[in-house]
Amino acid sequence: MTTREKILALLQQETSVLSGEKIAQKLDISRTAVWKAIKELEKKGYHFEHSANGYRYLSADRYEQRALQEALPMVATIQIADQVETTMKEAKLAALSELSTPALFLSETQVGGHGRFNRPFFSPKGKGIYMSLLLKPNHTFSELPQYTLLAAVAVAQAIDELTGKETQIKWVNDIYLEGKKVCGILSEATSDFESGRIASIVIGIGINFAIPQAAFPEDIQQKATSLFPSGEAPVNRARLITAVWTRFFDLLDQLPADDYLTIYRQKSFVLGKTVCFTQQGIRYEGVAESITATGELVVRTTDDVKVLSSGEISLEKYS
Repeated sequence: MTTREKILALLQQETSVLSGEKIAQKLDISRTAVWKAIKELEKKGYHFEHSANGYRYLSADRYEQRALQEALPMVATIQIADQVETTMKEAKLAALSELSTPALFLSETQVGGHGRFNRPFFSPKGKGIYMSLLLKPNHTFSELPQYTLLAAVAVAQAIDELTGKETQIKWVNDIYLEGKKVCGILSEATSDFESGRIASIVIGIGINFAIPQAAFPEDIQQKATSLFPSGEAPVNRARLITAVWTRFFDLLDQLPADDYLTIYRQKSFVLGKTVCFTQQGIRYEGVAESITATGELVVRTTDDVKVLSSGEISLEKYS
């Protein structure tokens, strides 16, 4: 551990003020070294109370590599950035390397965040969770679980536990809270042409964590919200990240798919409701009746039954 890391760990363990002299004695360094380390930590975004008696650590919602790695031992690699184009792009580039997987990529902000159909994803710095998980499962497509659905269940359950509220899932990849979107999920797979097996899978998750409601762009203010719309969160983002991936890997271990699909269906935002969608340029309307074992949405229209494997749906009625 560096001097900075030792001082940070020491102050994080204390609830009261710790003098520079006592820190220096405990770590066998000079008081000047303590002062310099505190300044360096503050430049990195950590916050400390400065008093006549010394220093006290003030909780800051920033990612700490060591703490996350300890909380997620099943994740072989964790990479944290201040700013990236997208965490999915970082994960896809890493898939070409020999990086140990599973690998988790986190960033404080994204300058090119997007969801399905390349729609922009609002990514204010330090107020959301922007992350992607890289997996190399070495399976065929037919052997793979529905990763988007599985991740949606993990995220929804983790948010429920954290907030005490009840999330819902809009097919196929959006998490809703109190009627507004709080999370979007994307998954992309690449295959090895010669073997016909999956080379890698990237699961990208964007969660609106503590974004003030007024801060959302006007065109999505009525459609989106965050877990803590006041802008102040009683817990840090790392706690939710840990809960999400712990649940995700637990669900993977509990396959077959019926286990998480049952929860997915129970949390569905669309089943039993009237939805509209477009196929080959033709607009349809019908009732969303069920979700199949492979994640398709079954919609009964006035003429027949449509099975949707992807594409856009919108809710027009809520009963």
